Amino acid sequence: MSTPPIGRRGFIKGALGVGALAVAGCAPGGSGQAVPSKLAAPSATASTVKGEITIWNRSGDLFKVFDAAIAKFKQAYPGVTVNHQQVDIDAKLANTLISGTDVPDGSFWDDAKIGGQAEHLYDLTDLIAPYQDKTAPYKISVNTVDGKIYGVPWDLDPGLLWYREDILEAAGVDIASIATYDDLLTAARTIKDKNPASKPIHLDKNPFLSQLWLEMLANQQGTSLTDASGKLRLDSPEYKKIFTWIEQATGDGLVTHAPYLEPADVNTLDNGQQVFVPWAIWWSFAPQNLLKATKGKWRAAPLPAWTPGGARSGVMGGSSFVIPAKAKNPELAWLLYEYLCFKDEGIQAVYGPNSVYPGGLSTSVPSYLPVLDPAKPLFQPIEALGGQDLWKVATEASSTIPAAAPIPWWWAQSVDYLGNNVQRLIEGKMSPDDVIADSAKKIQRNLVDRG
Repeated sequence: MSTPPIGRRGFIKGALGVGALAVAGCAPGGSGQAVPSKLAAPSATASTVKGEITIWNRSGDLFKVFDAAIAKFKQAYPGVTVNHQQVDIDAKLANTLISGTDVPDGSFWDDAKIGGQAEHLYDLTDLIAPYQDKTAPYKISVNTVDGKIYGVPWDLDPGLLWYREDILEAAGVDIASIATYDDLLTAARTIKDKNPASKPIHLDKNPFLSQLWLEMLANQQGTSLTDASGKLRLDSPEYKKIFTWIEQATGDGLVTHAPYLEPADVNTLDNGQQVFVPWAIWWSFAPQNLLKATKGKWRAAPLPAWTPGGARSGVMGGSSFVIPAKAKNPELAWLLYEYLCFKDEGIQAVYGPNSVYPGGLSTSVPSYLPVLDPAKPLFQPIEALGGQDLWKVATEASSTIPAAAPIPWWWAQSVDYLGNNVQRLIEGKMSPDDVIADSAKKIQRNLVDRG
């Protein structure tokens, strides 16, 4: 769910060395035996723990980043061998968990997928406990099912308002004046008055991404598609406010409706038609790697708030690490994930300068709060953003993100209803009330009730 089509495509494993599982039940994978659900940490020290683990990750830039970070882990845990494998996780992991055959010791996975497979994963509650109060509340909440934590929280993907600084200056628009979404509409109108050919605000043409974006805007308001008990709450003032805003923006001709970073999108970003992109931090990939004519002209700011003084960011996507209940060496997978997510050395190995990102990984920030210090950046200012300190913008925005509820197992399937209806709203084919009524009815009937 957190991985955009371009630029964010992760993660690792653990092996049994010294010490036995301190869990209720029998060893994982034993024939005819109950599979233990709660994992305890190994009792061995870093210098004595030994074993081999298989870790699954997506291919692409993150695989290379984590591969280098795993090398640092192996220096800290010299007795652990890590088989780091590139896998089509979306196609393979769920079926592997269900079959229980050749499961990895640990895997990168989208937050949206974890809740639906909790019965096949280790309960990590006791292991996360020492770090829970120091982890972004959002990440704890989306990894929690029935009070138990099943994922090791990794990234935090704060929403930001990306904008063309040169166009705003020419139109006399101060980015600091855009404090609410109504202010954003006002700024877009001002820009359109200066350049009638512009359609300043990006709204995405991909149903999945548009629903992911919708949830970012809902998260800003402290809500989400379901509550903690799984009750649907789409029919609410918060979602009605978002849909009404979309209707107003499109009705006023302020929207470019384009598919995420495909040629039509890139062209209109480069030619000045698009000026504002309210999107996750991982959009930073675009000015760094895709935009040519406008490289160096884009900047990031906190998202507008829905009400004056409201939260200035929400989460759009995100990933964590899971340890299958039938993993052969789960304790060592935990040591790896603990190192990468909660230890300064491991976090620096992931986010600091590396061969893939010479200035550091800038497409997310860690979810571990002690390292989110605006004055102590993990990645460097970005030349493609005119030298802007994106770390400071992102970490300050992240501090305002509300907690959320666990993501329902059927979230991706609901795109057939809600994501598609958001597209119809943008196209002027449905009203806000129609989107709410039709989507809620079909999600309840076809997904919630059948769950």
